[in-house]
Amino acid sequence: MNYRHVFHAGNFADILKHIVLARCIEHLKRKDKAFRIIDTHAGIGLYDLSSDQAQRTGEWRDGIGRITKEEFSADVAGLIAPFLNAVGAVNDNGVMTAYPGSPMVSRFLMRPQDRLSAIELHPKDSQALKARFAGDWQVRIIELDGWLALGAHVPPKEKRGLVLVDPPFEQPGEFDRMIDGVAKAVKRWRGGTYALWYPIKDRPAVEQFRRRLAEGGFGEGLDISLLIREPSASPPRLDGCGMAVINPPYTLAGDMATILPEIGRLLSEDGKARCAIQPF
Repeated sequence: MNYRHVFHAGNFADILKHIVLARCIEHLKRKDKAFRIIDTHAGIGLYDLSSDQAQRTGEWRDGIGRITKEEFSADVAGLIAPFLNAVGAVNDNGVMTAYPGSPMVSRFLMRPQDRLSAIELHPKDSQALKARFAGDWQVRIIELDGWLALGAHVPPKEKRGLVLVDPPFEQPGEFDRMIDGVAKAVKRWRGGTYALWYPIKDRPAVEQFRRRLAEGGFGEGLDISLLIREPSASPPRLDGCGMAVINPPYTLAGDMATILPEIGRLLSEDGKARCAIQPF
């Protein structure tokens, strides 16, 4: 896919990813005991929607731009409120000028006893992330290949938590790296929740990824997908995305079954909700 995330910040893929992330965090907060979030491909944390890059694509307008203008049913509004509150915290007076990346969403939702390990390989991005969280003792920024982190940083000392794996898919073989990395992590920390974002563009690669998930012996899993259009003709486009969650909260399937129909219709190109929630 080969992109800098600022071009795509706040698009439909971010919406799905961050709603799932927020619902997982809210479930972890049901117990008083501390947890840790490990973000393996953290990015810069906050994206300027007025930048030339974001304005050039304008993808956020059909993503978070639509979400913040919609009046949802009471059930959906309640479930997505934590995510929308995190977005609102980086914007003034309801005017969309910025979009929080996953480290900022996580940090907004954490309690005083919880911790975040944000891992980013790109030196400039890592430095930007360190500057953003400077002085925040609940957040640790690590300049490291996120795939290595799956082996080196689990299990956390808290023994409870979530690993978010959201690679840029810039290089061939990212699906295989994801499966192989998570397989190592699960062996070290079987009780953790692993949330894996993936693009739906190369359909055969996606199906192979799903088969490997089902056959990997990772334990209980939930595959949540959202398509915004019918399959693209050549050349293939990003038609949708998914979140594969290993050891999902028991509430997640029900939460997303409530959220996705409304969100899917709003974010799709033709107003049709193309979404699925399937165990693996």
